[in-house]
Amino acid sequence: MKKEVKHLYNKAIDSLILSVELFNRPYNIGRIHGVLIFLDHSFEMLLKAAILHKGGKIREKRAKETIGISACIRKSFSDALIKFLDEEDVLTLQTINGFRDAAQHYTLEISEQFFYVQAQAGLTLFRDIVNKVFGIDLKVELPTRVLPLSTTPPMDMAALFNHEVEEVKKLLVPTSRRKLEALEKLRALAIMENSIQGIEAQPSDSELKVIASKLKQGLTWDQVFPGTSTINLTTEGHGISFDLRITKTEEGIPFTPVPEGTPGAAVVAIKRVNELDYYNLTLTDLCTKTKVGQNKLLAVIKELEIQEDKDAFKAIKLSSQTHKRYSPKALDRLKKELPKLDVEEVWKRNRPKYKSKN
Repeated sequence: MKKEVKHLYNKAIDSLILSVELFNRPYNIGRIHGVLIFLDHSFEMLLKAAILHKGGKIREKRAKETIGISACIRKSFSDALIKFLDEEDVLTLQTINGFRDAAQHYTLEISEQFFYVQAQAGLTLFRDIVNKVFGIDLKVELPTRVLPLSTTPPMDMAALFNHEVEEVKKLLVPTSRRKLEALEKLRALAIMENSIQGIEAQPSDSELKVIASKLKQGLTWDQVFPGTSTINLTTEGHGISFDLRITKTEEGIPFTPVPEGTPGAAVVAIKRVNELDYYNLTLTDLCTKTKVGQNKLLAVIKELEIQEDKDAFKAIKLSSQTHKRYSPKALDRLKKELPKLDVEEVWKRNRPKYKSKN
């Protein structure tokens, strides 16, 4: 690890440990704000360390300051030479950053379960990045006395949001006089919904009032938060190895591609169209570069399970068209494996029983 990379990496670990310590503290003074601020800072330092480690730059030409976390996320997601984040990673990072922004610059009311989801998903993603980019198991970096985030997690995002919305409805009852508290709880839910919808801006008070009005009218949580209804939680392991990830359902939510620089647009919304820059090879391109015919190359791709590797292949839907594209990683894999294979035998094993549409 180079000196600057190591310095940033150590800062990231320090902030992560402080966020875990604050999460597990026995009293609540400044707890939520502190966790989100340190967790967000830990990711900014980690992303910068990872970008430098992978040969990228964290300063624009002639700039005195390094790039901010949004630019770090964008580069880590869409730069073909750097890429180590996927859409679900970006969603987690943008949600945490949105919560931190609200907590640091205004106020944020968030339930313990919803807070836990963000903190544990953040810890899991931090572990994933450290392992993927640096080949390090995060547990070797944590002091033995540091406890993991340990609250019993909700297993279903639908159940969690439904519970949150029901609590807000109770606060909106005319006799409760707790409308301000209801709007504060809605802010956290709206921040996550905005991240999923590709909106980076904080929800305004007027937008929160519109959401509250819809709930008072009897709309269900998935009607009010349609983006959130397309994601779920996946869990595995336990203790310090416990993983919780925010994942999309099969249907997912369609992202609308927008130009770079669009005000309020989040990383995923901006870069959805630019994924074609990363997955920049068609099947025809692969055939030309490997000198193997389409049908037989498809058989090889199936044999090597290249389309199962999300860093090598992606079916990108833009408007009404789906583009099946491959990244340079797929080409590198084919060039490495083809000399070892008997293509004719691979073709016999994997040839389709009907004409391929690829």
